[in-house]
Amino acid sequence: MTRSTSVLLAALTLTACAVVSAASELSIEGRPVQGGLIFGRTSPNATVTLDGQTVMVSDQGRFVIGFGRDEQGTRTLRIEHDGELLEQEWAVQARDYRIERVDGLPPATVTPDASVQQRIRDEQALVVQARSRRDSRTDYTHGFIWPAQGRLSGFYGSQRILNGQPRRPHYGLDIAAPTGTPVVAPAAGIITLTHPNMFYSGGTIILDHGHGLSSTFLHLSAIEVEAGTRVEQGQLIGRIGATGRATGPHLDWRMNWLNRRVDPQPLLAPPSDQSSIQPSRQSLGQSPGQSPNKSPGQ
Repeated sequence: MTRSTSVLLAALTLTACAVVSAASELSIEGRPVQGGLIFGRTSPNATVTLDGQTVMVSDQGRFVIGFGRDEQGTRTLRIEHDGELLEQEWAVQARDYRIERVDGLPPATVTPDASVQQRIRDEQALVVQARSRRDSRTDYTHGFIWPAQGRLSGFYGSQRILNGQPRRPHYGLDIAAPTGTPVVAPAAGIITLTHPNMFYSGGTIILDHGHGLSSTFLHLSAIEVEAGTRVEQGQLIGRIGATGRATGPHLDWRMNWLNRRVDPQPLLAPPSDQSSIQPSRQSLGQSPGQSPNKSPGQ
């Protein structure tokens, strides 16, 4: 990762923090925590696996690993290089999640009727396809900035109660702001999907940062980019709206590593530093301490 011009959030020590072995030199940023990301660097041409699954490694030895919201147990990292082996066991740390109540949603968006089920399935297939991209780019190594300025109104992992009915957890970070507020790329990458009006997420963009790490931006009122194009960090990609399942204008920003939904907030400087819109390094595993005010998301 490059040196940040923003606050370097502390506590980057890991169960396996900086390890040097005959097999490989390994450096780690992050912790194995639910919703967390680990950014690693090892010897070029090393083979990296997590629980037997191959992890992409760049020509400079960089890789990224993510952990899902409810992931539990121990994960095994193996690095092989020049016939030698480094193996580490990572115990995934649990997090406490909020309960968020969202009322006032149109009933048809909370419990869709049969007439829209095929549309929902078709749109989900588009999302899965867009997130399936795997290439050697490492745009994520240059850090992340806030994609929009506004009030934090919803948090990753929260259990959602929609119109009084328990629903799936919320997997994004919600930023409430007026319709038309600019949304910029938090890191460089390739636009893999744009859609003007998905049933749940409304105006939607998916941005791939390399090695299976992607950002998704929901409820947009306008889309300012086209699928297949490259964007740079800080470039305008869309505008905040209240499209899809929403009761007010906000950005719902989500991140995925492969099929795991991860938390974007630990990658950023604290909310008070939003106005600087500068890249920040990460500190994982910290519980959000912001206002419980919220706006709904998918």
